[in-house]
Amino acid sequence: MATLEALTINSGKPKTVTFLPEPAPRPRLYTVISVDDHLVEPAHTFEDRMPAKFADKAPRIIEHDDAHVWLFEDRIIPNAGTNAVSGRPPAEYSMDSARFDHMRKGCYDIHERIKDMDLAGVWASLCFPSMVAGFAGARFSEAQDPELGLAAMRAWNDWAVEEWAAPYPDRIIPMCITWLKDVSLAVAEVHRNAERGVKALTFPEMPEKLGLPSIHTGYWDPLFAACQETGTVLNLHVGSASSIVGGSSDAPFEVITALFFVGSTIATTDWLFSKVPVRFPDLKIAISEGGIGWVPALMDRIEHCFRYKDFTGGWTGETLHPNEVLQRNFWFCALDDAAGFQMIDRIGADHVMVECDYPHADSTWPDTQLYLEKQLGFLPPATIDKLTWKNAASLFQFDVPQHVLDGSWHRDVAR
Repeated sequence: MATLEALTINSGKPKTVTFLPEPAPRPRLYTVISVDDHLVEPAHTFEDRMPAKFADKAPRIIEHDDAHVWLFEDRIIPNAGTNAVSGRPPAEYSMDSARFDHMRKGCYDIHERIKDMDLAGVWASLCFPSMVAGFAGARFSEAQDPELGLAAMRAWNDWAVEEWAAPYPDRIIPMCITWLKDVSLAVAEVHRNAERGVKALTFPEMPEKLGLPSIHTGYWDPLFAACQETGTVLNLHVGSASSIVGGSSDAPFEVITALFFVGSTIATTDWLFSKVPVRFPDLKIAISEGGIGWVPALMDRIEHCFRYKDFTGGWTGETLHPNEVLQRNFWFCALDDAAGFQMIDRIGADHVMVECDYPHADSTWPDTQLYLEKQLGFLPPATIDKLTWKNAASLFQFDVPQHVLDGSWHRDVAR
């Protein structure tokens, strides 16, 4: 019998479905590349993409308690409601599994997604997987039949490249997952995707939390070498190892949401002192949906602890200070970070990018431009350009057409 994965936050709320009035196109103040958005895989994602022997075992959508859920082997995987709430009033947000007809079509239809990006003034987007794959593809690696899981992982990547990204190559930065049960197969998948232009890999921010080898063991070094060789950016999304920092066991949900950035603080520190970016100096690591306000505080603490490095012994004999490696190998993603932008010189303006987080509950859509103006509008125009699009374009080797920078895209949308 299939088992349903539990989602408890606001579970059982009345399933009232209200779509807010369709928003008017927002004025475009900045060119924006959002480096953290999400997609909801449509029901046909795996159709005609699995080997023939697995065609009837592919992940598929079924009805369960008046909701659409994924069935994979004996697991029922919900389409968590908060993953697709843009255009809905916050009072109706819930972790209950949702139906496709209760979502904006832009959640799962790439053509409608582009329209929603136009409404908000977001030129380009990098999209993470949803529940069926997990942020880093962990669910496929957890399959009881590894061969089936491997086939599903490859099928997901084929869909992400061929159907989600390919129709709008100047608007969507392709992102893929990889195989987490065998590093040699993971390396092969990175190369397979790099050959078709993929420059982004979502990877668990702390794989040990998933029962996988720690980043400190050296096990993953061949994968990091492949990413360095191909220019593939490692995107560590907060919570991608199913580990969210909280407080007391009976604390309200606000404790988790208020502490969301803490997981990225821990992950960044873990990766830095693993010396992965020391061994792979050209490896690029993006801390996705982690915010930026905490970065100066971490740098201060690292500076403090470095005074007694001969006692701790973790960073001796290195040419570079750990903060120099932090500012060389890591990129940080801002969503709603007013204080962080005020400390941008301390963080490093060349390594900060912005995000919209459509269609999640945290999203600034459709008022992304307004949020950005309030939070970074005081900065010099050259710095704003770096934060809103130039850093992302450089990191992901993604060209922005000149007519977009000149403003003609906005005029077309406004008409």
